[in-house]
Amino acid sequence: MKRHLVIATAAAVALLAGGTVTAVAVSGDGSGGSAPAAAPAAGHGRPDVEDLQEARAVRVTAAQAASAALQAVPGKVSDLDLDRDRPGLVWDVDVLGDDGRWHEITLDARTARVVSQRVDRGDDDDHARERATLVGARTGAVDAVRKAAAGHGTVTSVELADDHGATPVWEVETVTSDGTEHELLVDPHTGALRTVSPRAADDDHDDHDGGDD
Repeated sequence: MKRHLVIATAAAVALLAGGTVTAVAVSGDGSGGSAPAAAPAAGHGRPDVEDLQEARAVRVTAAQAASAALQAVPGKVSDLDLDRDRPGLVWDVDVLGDDGRWHEITLDARTARVVSQRVDRGDDDDHARERATLVGARTGAVDAVRKAAAGHGTVTSVELADDHGATPVWEVETVTSDGTEHELLVDPHTGALRTVSPRAADDDHDDHDGGDD
């Protein structure tokens, strides 16, 4: 479910630079609100018009989406992703339910209403490492969202990723009011936060896109 960075065109970047943008930011507690543009920080990506539009349109924060998903299916959130789908702007949420099964839940990003939900009946061997990390994590998805959101804009996705080292970490993507994307990593065991360099972030997304043959 991980979303990929979309490189904005030069014209779109010029439009952003010349226009006035009202920021939709997430505060340290995961709530939404208007805020001035955050200063670029280490780990930022290129300006992204599409993600900025989604961040401005969303009314349900990542933390609120996680809470709504857990009301529908009690358990542990492993993945949230803000996306445009047929119903409109939605949050796609993956939950390891208390029933031991994996659930995929889609929520309206304006109302938090459950649009759809289903049980993932794939091979659980593919989720074994993720399951073990979730069960032993002291820092969950919502905690990771709140840590990453402080000073980095609106959270657009969070997932438990295993491509940043020996153990899985929370990979959180945010977008600031100027359309700049940030990628931050949160340790699920210690809660330690670190940013990813622009080059490393771009390389990771190229790998997911199949750019490196």
